[in-house]
Amino acid sequence: MRGDLTIRTVKTASGATAVQVVQNKGKQRSFLKHIGSAHTEHDLELLMAEARQYAEAHCWQPNLFAETLPEPSSSTLPNVLAHAKLVGVTHQFARRVLLACARKCGLGNLHELYLDLALMRIIEPASKLKTLELLERYFSVRYIGRTAYRMLAKLIEHQATIENAAIQTARDDMQEMFSFVLYDVTTLYFESFKEYEFQKPGFSKDNKPMQPQIVVGLITTRSGFPVMHEVFEGNTFEGHTMLAVVKRFQERVGETKPVIVADAAMLSKTNMQELENEGYCYIVGARLANTAAGFINLIDRTLPRTDKAMRRFDYGHAVKNAAMICEFSDARYKKDRREFDKQVKRALDLLERNEPGRRAKFVKKSKEKNKPFIFDTALQAKTEKLLGVKGFVTNIPEETMSNADVISYYRDLWHVEQAFRMSKSDLQARPIFHRTQDSIRAHMLICFMGLMMGKYMEIKTGLSLRKIREELWKVHEAQIVDQRTGEVHVMQVETSKLTNSLLEKIGVSEHPH
Repeated sequence: MRGDLTIRTVKTASGATAVQVVQNKGKQRSFLKHIGSAHTEHDLELLMAEARQYAEAHCWQPNLFAETLPEPSSSTLPNVLAHAKLVGVTHQFARRVLLACARKCGLGNLHELYLDLALMRIIEPASKLKTLELLERYFSVRYIGRTAYRMLAKLIEHQATIENAAIQTARDDMQEMFSFVLYDVTTLYFESFKEYEFQKPGFSKDNKPMQPQIVVGLITTRSGFPVMHEVFEGNTFEGHTMLAVVKRFQERVGETKPVIVADAAMLSKTNMQELENEGYCYIVGARLANTAAGFINLIDRTLPRTDKAMRRFDYGHAVKNAAMICEFSDARYKKDRREFDKQVKRALDLLERNEPGRRAKFVKKSKEKNKPFIFDTALQAKTEKLLGVKGFVTNIPEETMSNADVISYYRDLWHVEQAFRMSKSDLQARPIFHRTQDSIRAHMLICFMGLMMGKYMEIKTGLSLRKIREELWKVHEAQIVDQRTGEVHVMQVETSKLTNSLLEKIGVSEHPH
């Protein structure tokens, strides 16, 4: 015993004796430092001596009757090191933490292969074959390639289980009531120009219109935690994806009917009318430029041009029970004005140089033979009236939700966009090295699981996924073999305060199993 520090020994699963220094605070005991694990009495004596030295140096009140600790003799420590050999370095700590996080997300009942494939999207995204190699290199975890591929094809059988786990995690761990959910769509293209049964060219958000792609729809909570996804053929119009996913989500959550928040691409009379008929409330972005000239004139006349000014307009002529809320923003006006002036100048320059064939917004065809293209003054005037104005369409009455709250909920859509950015960058959902529909769906399900784990940690810690990964990767283990006995000893790098704080916030112990 050294003041408030205690040395304890613990038997490990491998049969070794772990030597630890713990700190007593009243009736509570907290882990302070892991000294090492001993497999022989000789090793245990050396570790106990080191533990006593550590306790003596770190206790608040030194022992008045401290024993004299033996100095390592020239015949002891050098002899130990002379027979020690570093045979490998692993990152088991990072894997144990991520597996613990997967269990926190309700994925613990899945085969560990699926969890390893998902956590590798966080550690180092790669093809499935490369991933299997990295699992063995980093964690000494080995899977047979043929077996792994056969099991991967069966993963889609667990999609309902995985998404139910996501919904339950949001409910239990994040107290999510699903009064609001966010929906958005992205596209993922393939490094090929050949179409297959599922990947086809379509409207590409990556500016790759000639390459085959898939369309992915994603539902998240307001905080950005993913709860459901679906994969569609590459030529599917994104506006046609929402209702199928929303209805499937409704089946999973039960009686709760959340308000659906989506961007302007989801805005179609059919979509909104079907949501209305199904009893859903919605908030979607509006494409003001596509509205009637009379409606634009009404906005121009009645919406004050002061920062954050907003006004609600009846939109029932387009969709039953719908209203459009318009907001003016000084910052948006400055941005729109810069872009507007640039487009006007480009159009005028092209006309002056007689190069109207090149794309320009304010250039239109003329009926005159000697002047085939002219400047579109009507479009210029219409566009100028909407500078700084953003529209939002909803069927929620103002007495139920204020205009400001409608706009606030819509702005939460950046969480879905951030989730897509994470899946495309941090998790590298593409390139996709699969061709068949089942394999593509399985790949996206792996990415969905990785997104669940990543967003869970981000929400709990307030750190970026990249920062979390860096902190976990700093803690590695050295595998040292005693060449006399053949025994392998594992020494782990001490965790930092930030890492310990990270573990505490996500609810994982300092030594996750």
